[in-house]
Amino acid sequence: MGYTSVFVFLSLVATVFSFPDPKVFADPGNTWVVIVAGSQGWYNYRHQADACHAYQIVHKNGIPDERVVVMMYDDIANNRENPTPGIVINKPNGTDVYGGVVKDYTGQDVTPENFLNILQGNAEAMQGIGSGKVIASGPNDHVFVNFVDHGAPGIVAFPAGGELHANDLNNAIQSMAQQQKYSKMVLYFEACESGSMFDNLLPSNINAFATTAANSDESSYACYYDQERRTYLGDVYSIKWMEDSDKEDLSTWTLQQQFQIVKQETNTSHVMEFGDLSMGSLPVDEFQGNVNSVKKPAAKISNKPVPLDAVPAPDVPMAILQHRLTASKTPTEREDILKELQQLFEMRELVSDTVKQIVESSTEDGVQAKRIINTRKTKLQSHFCYKAAVRYFADHCFSLNTNDYPLRHLYVFVNMCEEKIPISSMTQAMDKVCGTELVHVATGIN
Repeated sequence: MGYTSVFVFLSLVATVFSFPDPKVFADPGNTWVVIVAGSQGWYNYRHQADACHAYQIVHKNGIPDERVVVMMYDDIANNRENPTPGIVINKPNGTDVYGGVVKDYTGQDVTPENFLNILQGNAEAMQGIGSGKVIASGPNDHVFVNFVDHGAPGIVAFPAGGELHANDLNNAIQSMAQQQKYSKMVLYFEACESGSMFDNLLPSNINAFATTAANSDESSYACYYDQERRTYLGDVYSIKWMEDSDKEDLSTWTLQQQFQIVKQETNTSHVMEFGDLSMGSLPVDEFQGNVNSVKKPAAKISNKPVPLDAVPAPDVPMAILQHRLTASKTPTEREDILKELQQLFEMRELVSDTVKQIVESSTEDGVQAKRIINTRKTKLQSHFCYKAAVRYFADHCFSLNTNDYPLRHLYVFVNMCEEKIPISSMTQAMDKVCGTELVHVATGIN
């Protein structure tokens, strides 16, 4: 055999047995989704309606239930207040968004500890709780997180088990990045002051991108008051991104395009973005699924324009009662609603007075106390102090799991922590002011 023949033979062998291009056979990865509604109670109807709508979007777009985790209290669909039992809608005259929703974790299982374990794929920790399902994502997978509830500086609320703090969430995301538990992650957060969950906390180099309903020191807004159900059906930021996802071709529509349209149409608060902003060029379908991949796509939810009737989230209980008062038909009904309004006013005054007394008892003088009460835009940096103060306040003064109004006053603990007031001074003040009778004070609305 001549040299030329040998060379040709060896070339053929090399071609047959050569390693394939890894890019050709690379695992394209899967999409995993976590959807959380962090509240309970009929007046918070909108949060679970938002969460159910989000589920319908990813389900319609082909993401299988085994890769979707839903956490919600599940006390709305069959609530005695619901005029259409078993049906939940996300806009007036809207279609049902509750049917078919997987309810992996409900009631007292909807806690921040469980959420972090689920997100990080800690199946062992979730054994015997709910469905036990977790986000078992790997280095090639994409993760989409949608959270809807009340918030405050550096926290979002849950119906049980305390609050989710910003540093704990961001530590979990960074840990997942280090352990290669995702390729790309996108988070959509609906809550008051939700920007504080990521501002100066979410790194730009770990392939994580977040958008929030509000900046670090403003309210998000509820919308779509429904006369029949006597409550708000949605939240502005949430319905804007979901109604956008319902109508766009998500295979060509990018995260940045969705962000810009939501930012433009959410004119009630400042929609923000954080983390790796270069991810904005990615198509939305990489995180919410692609309806074109489904053989028989479900019918789209109606997007017929409806007036928002938006109100700041903290004012929802008051707005609901005012709507009910306007619609009241009998003197007895009107009197009952006025009593509820009075209870609501008294509860709010109690919270405000209690927090003021705590600040005055914790500080050295009236000048410092006044500064702490009147300053509302301090950046939270002392996370350990703040977490301890908030937990003590929730345990000894007002439960944040059942009463969202005290969340509006947590900024004073940010201020006290940043002014280096010892946590022992704060806890002593709370012991003195709160006693034991305040913990179960509810919202003042049925």
